[in-house]
Amino acid sequence: MTPNEIAKLQTYLRRTFGNQQIAVVPPAKKGQPVEVTVGGEFVGTLYRDEEDGDVSYAFNMTILAEDLPR
Repeated sequence: MTPNEIAKLQTYLRRTFGNQQIAVVPPAKKGQPVEVTVGGEFVGTLYRDEEDGDVSYAFNMTILAEDLPR
């Protein structure tokens, strides 16, 4: 993803979820996924998909059972 796409996605996520602590972090190495953090804590990954000239983005968030309240 380009830096411009990353900035737009960050703005979109912050506005959509009403949380200015959301950050979209570029990958350390090319080919790795873009990470999404909230308050510095990793919450998921973003992937870019381009098919037939249409671009979409998929946000993947994994929730571990051990993180859920008991």
